[in-house]
Amino acid sequence: MTPHSNQIVPIKGLFEAHLTVSNLQRSIDFYRDKLGLQLALKVSDRNAAFFWIGDSRRSMLGLWSIGSTPLGLTLHIAFDVNLSDLLIAPKRLRDQGISPLTFLGEETDEPSVIGWMPAAAIYFRDPDGHLIEFLTMLDMEPDADLGIVTWSNWIGSRNFQTR
Repeated sequence: MTPHSNQIVPIKGLFEAHLTVSNLQRSIDFYRDKLGLQLALKVSDRNAAFFWIGDSRRSMLGLWSIGSTPLGLTLHIAFDVNLSDLLIAPKRLRDQGISPLTFLGEETDEPSVIGWMPAAAIYFRDPDGHLIEFLTMLDMEPDADLGIVTWSNWIGSRNFQTR
């Protein structure tokens, strides 16, 4: 399959999907105990949980209690992209009239790094307001204490490789 010539960033695959749930613990129990997904992180203060799908850390499911989603989340999907494409995504998005956003929803010219995964990501909204993400998993040990930092802060203090 050949990418479209006007494609902003070549998409390798779907990385994550998010669902709103009425009872977070019940849903954690279902996805972990019934479906066998590995619980990656539970964020009690945000009423959210994240599961790795499979063993490769290449796919994730996020669960959010109704009313707890970030950035006024309508629906959210993340696409797996190469790091080199992710780094030029902000410019390519702007060239198409799309505002690149940080994890916290602020306009940006560089990816955010999510320490607990770790992954680098750029966010933007589709015409209906759905949150879309380009994401690259980083080949480093997770650091949940790091929180969310800018790409420039991340590379300023670490050696890194991509998966």
